[in-house]
Amino acid sequence: MAWMLYGANGYTGEMIAREAVSRGMHPVLAGRSRHKIAPLAEELGLETRVFTLDETTSAAAHLENIELVLLTAGPFSKTSAQMVQACIAAGAHYLDITGEIDIFEQVAASDRAAREAGVVLCPGVGFDVVPTDCVAAALKEALPDATELDLGFDTDMKMSPGTLKTTIEGAAVGGRIRRDGVIRTVGHGYATRRIDYGRGEKLAASFPWGDVATAYHSTGIGDITVYVPTSRAELIGMRIINPLRPILRQRWLQSLLGRAISRFVKGPDELARSKTPVYIWGEARNPSGERRVARVKTTNSYSLTIPAALAVTRFLLDNSPAPGFTTPSRLMGHDLIARVEGGGTIEMSGS
Repeated sequence: MAWMLYGANGYTGEMIAREAVSRGMHPVLAGRSRHKIAPLAEELGLETRVFTLDETTSAAAHLENIELVLLTAGPFSKTSAQMVQACIAAGAHYLDITGEIDIFEQVAASDRAAREAGVVLCPGVGFDVVPTDCVAAALKEALPDATELDLGFDTDMKMSPGTLKTTIEGAAVGGRIRRDGVIRTVGHGYATRRIDYGRGEKLAASFPWGDVATAYHSTGIGDITVYVPTSRAELIGMRIINPLRPILRQRWLQSLLGRAISRFVKGPDELARSKTPVYIWGEARNPSGERRVARVKTTNSYSLTIPAALAVTRFLLDNSPAPGFTTPSRLMGHDLIARVEGGGTIEMSGS
């Protein structure tokens, strides 16, 4: 049985394809545009399949003899639901590298159908959300009765075109936190605190990162907030955006911005990636006032996504875990981040 990489022509997809071949893996490269997929496939000596995700039935037909699909084509709001349903129909495991909260919840809603089909659905197998998900699970193990969880990361890495498009989509929705087990929409910059991610204390603001969804599924903790570093000026900018969210939701504007990003934004090159590590932080608290703090330093987000996604892919190809929706830490344990190239060992402190 083979596995498929759908979206191999994208910035991250191409890097995953090249690394997969260097590891002796032979994915089927797929996408909706033959002229974008074929040159890479020919160079790497791989099979191609060209199809769109417009119809679940037709997409599922292209998954014949495919055991697993790794989806790297975003924004995932336009690709994930269709591919999940195609995978369930075809009996193929589903992985992606999304960081979008709504996509995680959408995939989780297909848990029963996936269990009945005997397939695993595990979104977020890249930097979004492997390291933070592992930190969340490690904190839950260290403080089992935790009821509050804060997570965050600090990096100087610039965004790829796909990540920037997703970020702009998210800006139109607003900030997200979880309270009492329920995801709530709040303004950008809703919550602030000071955090030492691992290279000194900084002002941080709440940010709608994927762990608002996944950390709940991994830990059961009902109050979750994710933070990223910010400056006072950036915080003001976040809050100025809030009343403009209805305008940002206009399709024509999203389309215009997306075309501009595709034309003018390029992903970071290898030199830039090598100079921009990521500092991951998390804090869990229980009703008694006890807390645990976890930190881990990893390579940059894009370079971590490649081995992380391939590690989960290999695991599913070689093993038969329980079917249904899951998260990276539930599937492979919170030490996954220590076993992935470019990852690190989670360091725990607190009282």
